[in-house]
Amino acid sequence: MNRAINMQIEPTIILDAQDIDKVVEGPDGALTILQPTRLSIRSGDSVAIIGPSGSGKTTLLGLLAGLDLPSSGKIRFMDQELTELDEDDRAALRSQSVGFVFQSFHLLSSLTALENVMLPLELYGESNPEQRAREVLESVGLGERALHYPNQLSGGEKQRVAIARAYARRPEILFADEPTGNLDANTGSAVTDLLFELNQQQGTALLLVTHDERLASRCARVIRLEAGQATEMPQTEPAPVAEASG
Repeated sequence: MNRAINMQIEPTIILDAQDIDKVVEGPDGALTILQPTRLSIRSGDSVAIIGPSGSGKTTLLGLLAGLDLPSSGKIRFMDQELTELDEDDRAALRSQSVGFVFQSFHLLSSLTALENVMLPLELYGESNPEQRAREVLESVGLGERALHYPNQLSGGEKQRVAIARAYARRPEILFADEPTGNLDANTGSAVTDLLFELNQQQGTALLLVTHDERLASRCARVIRLEAGQATEMPQTEPAPVAEASG
């Protein structure tokens, strides 16, 4: 057998942050929200950012996603230097390569589940948006709920629609900010299983912001933030992924 066939392809670095920080001006002078931080994320990686409220978790996510710019330092994403792009160019890059899942779902109430997933596909020129939307809804177990509106769906179903929408354009990385925060324990567990299944099946890197250390333990890497200071915790084996349900 050809030896080359057995060689594993080394995951590539898709996001590399070098000494980024965030300082804002407050009534009493400069306030450091995030201290200088280095972080690299490879394809297929799973990374949790944990810490108490106000520790800088969402600030770090926003910087890594190009939603905001650091006060200093550089962020390289998919061979593009985010700190050298204007807002429109960063938005275009996000639309091509980034998915988002939030605590509050952000579904459009006037659109069905299918239409919510189709919308970004239509906006960015997918050749067959309905077919792709149906495929990804099937993959999250909502094929039979495709024509239901958000107010006809449970909280867990709404979050699964949001996950389907985030994965529909085959992103390089998915940013999830407290994705189970509005869900009960059982539903949150099922949604968590789904996120990690898709991470493994599609090779999409997952960056997860959470205050829940049990959820964070499912990731291969954990970054703890305390008063804006980031520390990578010793690596442990991620918890096994259960079969998603509910």
